[in-house]
Amino acid sequence: MNWYLKVLRQYADFSGRARREEYWMFTLFNMIFIIVAMILDNILGLTVEEEPYGVFYFLYALAVLIPGLAVTVRRLHDVGKSGWMILVALIPIIGAIWLLALMVIDSDPGDNEYGQNPKGVTSEQKDEQFIQELIEKSGGEAEPIIIIDKCPACGKKVSDNDKTCPDCGLSLI
Repeated sequence: MNWYLKVLRQYADFSGRARREEYWMFTLFNMIFIIVAMILDNILGLTVEEEPYGVFYFLYALAVLIPGLAVTVRRLHDVGKSGWMILVALIPIIGAIWLLALMVIDSDPGDNEYGQNPKGVTSEQKDEQFIQELIEKSGGEAEPIIIIDKCPACGKKVSDNDKTCPDCGLSLI
C-alpha cells in the first residue's frame, strides 16, 4: 500500500525513475480498487446501461489517470527509455507486449540520463566508495593495502603484485 500512496503523492511527477516494485504494486492496488468500484457500481445500480462499470469506476479511473501515466513514464526512465515510449502501446497487440516487456525488465544499473538508480548504490559502487574513503583517510599519500587472492568481479585467482585482474581487467587497487 505504501508504494500505491507513493505514486499518488508524486501525482504528476514525470521525471526520475520508478522501480519495478513501485510500478507493479501500484498496478496491483489499482486493479483491486477498480474491481471494488465496479462491484459498488453494480450493487448500487449505478452502471451505465448494460456495462459493468459506472460512476465509481469512472471517478476512480479519472483520479488515477495522471499518476498512472506518471509512474509508467518513470518506469520507462528506469530502463533507459524515453517516456514517449508509452505511445508504443497504441500499436495493436505488439505495442502492448513490448510495453509489458519494458515494465518487467530490471533497472539500468547505476545512474542513467533520467537520474540515480532508485535501488540505491550498486555493490561495485560501494567497493569504489570504500576504497576512495581509505585513500582519503590516509591523506591521499598512501594506497590502502587490501590483500585478496581472487578478483571480486570474476573470481579469477590474482597475485599480490597484480594491479588489475588479468582476466576481466578490474582495478584491484
